[in-house]
Amino acid sequence: MVIKNMEQTDANKSGWEHDWVPIEEISSNLQLAVICSEDQNFLKHHGFDVKAIEKAYENNKKGKRLKGASSISQQTAKNVFLWPQRSWLRKGLETYFTFLIELIWSKERIMEVYLNSIEMGPGIYGAEAASQYWFKKSASKLTKYEASAIAAILPNPLSYRANPATSYIEGRKAWIIKQMNYFGSLNYPKRDDKDK
Repeated sequence: MVIKNMEQTDANKSGWEHDWVPIEEISSNLQLAVICSEDQNFLKHHGFDVKAIEKAYENNKKGKRLKGASSISQQTAKNVFLWPQRSWLRKGLETYFTFLIELIWSKERIMEVYLNSIEMGPGIYGAEAASQYWFKKSASKLTKYEASAIAAILPNPLSYRANPATSYIEGRKAWIIKQMNYFGSLNYPKRDDKDK
């Protein structure tokens, strides 16, 4: 947050909004929407979605638009412990920290830290600040449609708007809601179930 705020020019410097809330105060709709839009294998993998990485690698080899394959765990490691610029050093450290948080934290804790640390609008960090900014309500009260709107802007929260949504974001919202319906209910694995 500090690095991003320092990088802003004086003309568009807005400071930042951030209110940390425990996972119990973040709507399960938002948790599920983020899983469905960002990392559908989050509850199954151990920090790295190998199939997504392979798919992104093949796509990028073809010279098409670059696609990333960072899992929620990798994004959490990057956002909490590292700096935003891309480099091989940062990617190596991201791998190390991803391994550590997957070893030490539960999936629920990783989700809590992720949803409290990512940017969800211009200078808006975390689920509570985003809910208040976009929908004037607590993160615990987000509906499925509101949650999907916030999840839809995550690839580029500085350019996209959750509310009012553009037609592109409306399309992403519809896709996310469909994925949420396929996914079903959200059940985090218990710590002792994680390695089974």
